[in-house]
Amino acid sequence: MATIISIPSPADFHVHLRQGKIASIVTPHVRKGGFTLAYVMPNLKPPITSTAQALAYKAELEAIDPTVEYLMTLYLSPDLTPEEIVKAKEAGIVGVKSYPRGVTTNSDGGIESYEMYYPVFEAMQRVDMVLNLHGEVPSDAKTNTHIINAEPQFLPHLHSLHEAFPKLRIVLEHATTRAAVEAVKACGPTVACTITAHHLSLTVDDWAGQSFNFCKPVAKFPDDREALRQVIREGHPRFFLGSDSAPHPFHSKSTSTPSQGCAAGIYTSPILLPLVAHLLESFDALDKLEGFTSTFGRRFYRREVSTEGAEKIALHKVDKYVIQEQYGDGEETVSPFWAGKELGWQIVY
Repeated sequence: MATIISIPSPADFHVHLRQGKIASIVTPHVRKGGFTLAYVMPNLKPPITSTAQALAYKAELEAIDPTVEYLMTLYLSPDLTPEEIVKAKEAGIVGVKSYPRGVTTNSDGGIESYEMYYPVFEAMQRVDMVLNLHGEVPSDAKTNTHIINAEPQFLPHLHSLHEAFPKLRIVLEHATTRAAVEAVKACGPTVACTITAHHLSLTVDDWAGQSFNFCKPVAKFPDDREALRQVIREGHPRFFLGSDSAPHPFHSKSTSTPSQGCAAGIYTSPILLPLVAHLLESFDALDKLEGFTSTFGRRFYRREVSTEGAEKIALHKVDKYVIQEQYGDGEETVSPFWAGKELGWQIVY
């Protein structure tokens, strides 16, 4: 077994870097976790809905850590027009993120119907921007829709969008079910899928009663987790890493009240590449690490790097590496996934 693995320019194609004090804490953790590219989500307060906002946010992130390439996105909302799409593309903005209303953090302004956005999608298809889909529908007792089946019930929307816009590059984000894997496989080459590190580890038993393992979409059943692992073992080129690393202040993860639940989100950025290596090794897919964390996502997003130009991140096999329990300065702290547990890989600096 190899004791050192080098990955060329790892890229995280779904990460939340927040704003304000939390952003200053977590943005450097993209690089700390082994990644040279971050595809940044737009669900801030207020959400990033214009080119000017996205560029200003990018400048803020670059001021915190200029060593990472930040790819910016816009939040799909009624304010977004085909004209703004053209403007965004010319400014280097890469994608548009769709959040169904109320399904995750800062999604109160999310969509309820896709048809009204068809002119926007047509413009995106024409200028070659990516549509990123949070693949859930809102819970609804009348239709027996809830957090366990919200993803499978979303999948007809994926197929209808792909059929209506066959040249539009679409990414189904953070898949958690076998149904989602099969749905993406059934689509053409313009449809891809991100998988998080934590969904390769967790099942429903791990978050029931444990707030630090609670995220949206929630982890599902062992067979669903196995489907995610299997598609990585296959080396399928349209499935790649998007961590959905989502930091929340410690107090908002650790507590809930009768009127307010704990925050949904799992924070993996500071340990991401070692964690993915550890997990892939656990299900006999370590040889797929480079494709999953670098090659496949970069190819889909047209951000490939040459062998000569790639920055190599080296992982060293260790007996144990204990994950730090918290990051912050006392006023504001965040706790990473698997805090206090051990990893079998560590980045060599």
